[in-house]
Amino acid sequence: MAAELAAGVGWAPACLCVLCGLPAAGKSTLSRTVCSTAAMRGWRSTVVPYDDLIPEHAFQARVSGEDGKLQEMHTEWRLHRQAVLQCIEQFLKKPEMLAVPPTGSSCQINSAAWERCIQALLKPETSDYSQADRAPLVFLLDDNFYYPSMRYEVFQLARKYSLGFCQVYLQCDLESCISRNQSRSEPIPSEVILEMAKRMETPNPQKNSWETNSILLNTTENIPTCDMVMELISAALNNPLSPVEDNMEQKEADRQKCANSVVHQADQTCRRLISEAIKTARESQVRPDRMRSLATQLNESKARFLHNLRKQFLQEVPFSEEDIDVERVVKRAVDVFDNDKNELLLRIINDHS
Repeated sequence: MAAELAAGVGWAPACLCVLCGLPAAGKSTLSRTVCSTAAMRGWRSTVVPYDDLIPEHAFQARVSGEDGKLQEMHTEWRLHRQAVLQCIEQFLKKPEMLAVPPTGSSCQINSAAWERCIQALLKPETSDYSQADRAPLVFLLDDNFYYPSMRYEVFQLARKYSLGFCQVYLQCDLESCISRNQSRSEPIPSEVILEMAKRMETPNPQKNSWETNSILLNTTENIPTCDMVMELISAALNNPLSPVEDNMEQKEADRQKCANSVVHQADQTCRRLISEAIKTARESQVRPDRMRSLATQLNESKARFLHNLRKQFLQEVPFSEEDIDVERVVKRAVDVFDNDKNELLLRIINDHS
């Protein structure tokens, strides 16, 4: 497949560079500087702005909701993100298909925005890819990428086609991000940034070996020069990933094992939370019939929660137990159950009083 890519596209090395961080951390500013510097080096580069490519209604579905919890795991939002990667993949295989969305994709991206991405790769004097030289090709993926699973999907695409892969995390304090966002012509709600800050999981090469080729830039005061980024991309171009054999059976076994571990640990934590709730109700002198009702509702809620957690986990998480922080995943998920438990307990106690 890598040989077919090289023959079909006509470039030498290619790299997928993930730019991640909070909104207004400086990703767009940095990407423009990188593209300008890349052009001076004779590289072809383009920015892949997820906010422009993914329809606004999908973004709203992700950041809004009754509880505001784990909205990014909605299937529709994930399909839109996958559609962006599918367009990159389609271009790598058939560069002449400019802004045509992937066949069969139910969640399309903004074709005009995608065409602008591809136009940036063309020589000013031609729109014929057959005349493209073998200059290095760099895709700068501009998004928040706050969960490792989001970044891992990009890594998988790079590995599939033996591309370079690297990550740049723009670290900016929350107050600066909110202040910069408010000065924009179309600011996003501050609560969105606050919620995203709670979920942000920075690249961690010690825990995830696939995140080794990552750097952190502090952008609180200003956007630093792109020298480190250019060195990172250059190293990635010179050291493309090696594709791995696609063993679907082993992948499925690993996913099931990981799901079992997550659900088991979540079950243990939920049992403890239920015991604490029963104790609190007993201390509040809730009458026996209401106690039985509380226990029944909590156990039914736990069963539904664990069932949905397993189903959602198998659908959303693309890698095995060795690649993720199971403890953190469990804690984030159980927080949702804990909130539901507290609401039910408070209702029972108030009804009793």
